[in-house]
Amino acid sequence: SALPERRRPGGGRPRYEVVRELGAEEVRWFYREDRKTWKPFIGYDSLRIELAFRALGSAAGEPAAVEPVCVRSGLYEVDVASAESYPVYWNQTEKIPVMRGQWFIDGTWQPLEEEESNLIEQEHLNRFKGQQLQESFDMEISKPVDGKEAIHSLKLSRNHVDWHSVDEVYLYSDATTSKIARTVTQKLGFSKASSSGTRLHRGYVEEATLEDKPPQTSHIVFVVHGIGQKMDQGRIIKNTAMMRDTARKVEEKYFSNLATHVEFLPVEWRSKLTLDGDTVDSITPDKVRGLRDMLNSSAMDIMYYTSPLYRDELVKGLQQELNRLYSLFCSRNPEFEEKGGKVSIVSHSLGCVITYDIMTGWNPVRLYEQLLQKEEEEELEDRWLSYEEQRLLEELYITKQRLREIEERLHELKASTISKPPVLKFKVENFFCMGSPLAVFLALRGIRPGTSGSQDHILPRTICNRLLNIFHPTDPVAYRLEPLILKHYSNISPVQIHWYNTANPLPYEHMKPSFLNPSKEPTSAPDPESASAAPSPTTSPVMVRRHYGESITNIGKASILGAASIGKGLGGMLFSRFGRSSSTSQSMETGKDGPEGDEKKATTVGTPPLPHSSSGFLEPTVELEHRIDFELREGLVESRYWSAVTSHTAYWSSLDIALFLLTFMYKQDQDETDKSSLDTL
Repeated sequence: SALPERRRPGGGRPRYEVVRELGAEEVRWFYREDRKTWKPFIGYDSLRIELAFRALGSAAGEPAAVEPVCVRSGLYEVDVASAESYPVYWNQTEKIPVMRGQWFIDGTWQPLEEEESNLIEQEHLNRFKGQQLQESFDMEISKPVDGKEAIHSLKLSRNHVDWHSVDEVYLYSDATTSKIARTVTQKLGFSKASSSGTRLHRGYVEEATLEDKPPQTSHIVFVVHGIGQKMDQGRIIKNTAMMRDTARKVEEKYFSNLATHVEFLPVEWRSKLTLDGDTVDSITPDKVRGLRDMLNSSAMDIMYYTSPLYRDELVKGLQQELNRLYSLFCSRNPEFEEKGGKVSIVSHSLGCVITYDIMTGWNPVRLYEQLLQKEEEEELEDRWLSYEEQRLLEELYITKQRLREIEERLHELKASTISKPPVLKFKVENFFCMGSPLAVFLALRGIRPGTSGSQDHILPRTICNRLLNIFHPTDPVAYRLEPLILKHYSNISPVQIHWYNTANPLPYEHMKPSFLNPSKEPTSAPDPESASAAPSPTTSPVMVRRHYGESITNIGKASILGAASIGKGLGGMLFSRFGRSSSTSQSMETGKDGPEGDEKKATTVGTPPLPHSSSGFLEPTVELEHRIDFELREGLVESRYWSAVTSHTAYWSSLDIALFLLTFMYKQDQDETDKSSLDTL
């Protein structure tokens, strides 16, 4: 095959080009992450690596101090001297090899190994330097290569290279099997070149330019893991890489016209923590050790988080890592803050709860102290006490009060000398929860539905502009947040996330809330007398299709409830209110005796009917300000029980989620651009 004409930004190749040393723009650098194929760096990166490489070569004889080259949108650096690349923002044990490509295999444009490539290049320059390449450009190839004799040859360790002309170079394998194949094909009438040779090209198919650079990062997304990272410390890095790669595909398809882009950074906070050292390991029995170790490395994190002893260490670990990453990013991208760059957080599983607590400053110890103080005051007021008891209790109360005053004064003195920095060094634009048990933790902390329909009820907009709760319908660890803001949203469907390939999807802000089961709702307002008999939204299932996977969902429910509700007896009541049980199990449970059953019955009495229209949509007077719960659509053929097992970790590579995240982030950027252009007008 003829050499495909090399693409140049300034036009075609010169007509009578002379063989010379390869220019920096013709060389292409590659990196290899999967041990199979070499991936080319983009032109901007390759050119800068090549210039650093040449600077290193020109400083022969004296120690060269060549700065590492920042590549791949600033996520990695290349050390030219060691021919290795490494990540900037996270730790990775294995370095990524990089390679300088000069000679390339026809068709795939994969580079020849560097050692062979250097030998071929040296031989080519020795033999052909200064000669013109005109023949292959004047008349393509005047004579088929099959009929040409080699004008030059080079023997390598396992191969040899034949030059049939200046621009027609073939690589032949000298392995025994190749020799047999070559003899057979030649006897059948095939020529040497076409039967076993591989066409080589000198210089990469596309020249490197500084204009071939990535768009500027306008939005960074910190990706926070949940439990189990002790078991596989590199998992969040792999998961974030999957999410980043998926987002790149979505950006290319839907947002290629934008001059900015969103960058995803993994936040690996678990591996640096010591917690109990190896105490839990030392008390773990040896039988089924593998399973026990897996549980110690995963589910134990929930127990650590509910422990007053270790909770602070988990919170500080994540908080410090978020601040470290943000400071590092800004130091390497000084224009990010100047140009109003935004920060969002994507958290998974327990990571959602810890992130929420960092943002809001929730502290169970402080709340516990307040509760004790209140109980002491009530005890003094309500209990009949002997004179001596009363005197001692009053003395104790006064002493504690005095101690609190001294502590407060000491705290004020410290605060006046050292200004306390904010918990996070950045404002959070969007908080995306994935597979999140946050709603259970909030419910068990006493949060109850309000009447305002504002996100401020659970997360003030001053702290975070937008809260979005993403879940798979069969994820046993995920719970809804909307019914914690407005009670009747337990009977309203979560917003369905659009499929990635949906043509002209309806914007999320235009999607009206609808009942989970509109056919069962009355089509006109009921009589006041029958109001108490109307179906209560609190006893309807939170989500449609709850009858499947119920046993698996209950396993997830029990484990989270057990950890989250230490010292609380609110389990069944809260789960029935916030709707994780199916209509079938609800009808069975409401018939139970005891306080749990009574509580459920009590919630149905006298609940006013919802304002609704005949279409099954809610009247706008009782809508949420912004929807929060977003549900992935199920696959058409997936097993529901199997997906209940796999769904909790299925978020990372979903094109639907990547499009969802980018839609919100790019829309906010666009809205602000439109607003600023209107302001200038």
